[in-house]
Amino acid sequence: MTDPVSNTDDMIAQMSPALDPGTFVFATTNDPDQVARLLPDTRALYREAEGISLILPLCVAETEGFDITLPMACITLEVHSSLEGVGLTAAVATALAADDIPCNMVAAFHHDHAFVPADKAERALACLQRQASAR
Repeated sequence: MTDPVSNTDDMIAQMSPALDPGTFVFATTNDPDQVARLLPDTRALYREAEGISLILPLCVAETEGFDITLPMACITLEVHSSLEGVGLTAAVATALAADDIPCNMVAAFHHDHAFVPADKAERALACLQRQASAR
């Protein structure tokens, strides 16, 4: 793994967006037993005051009875972005918004991930690839 990149222009130029396999759903629950049962399949988890938010594979969410009306694709920005880096999330969200593509960003330790509606995934990927190559 490379050292984390923190310069805004470098993060954008090196983001190397890649479409992850699978389709995902954002869900929420207050049931700790359900969270424990779903944990092995959970892509991400965040505790909010209103409940525990989960990002689940579509098939798991459907089996559990969650709302699956907004299936999402995940685009991983393969640059090892620094947790202290400034501007990558804003640049990605701004580029996608200009192309009328909603996005939910999830930052993890090594990479950032843009969740976009599944039916707009290819268009979102092309948009981010253009943005990276313009730097």
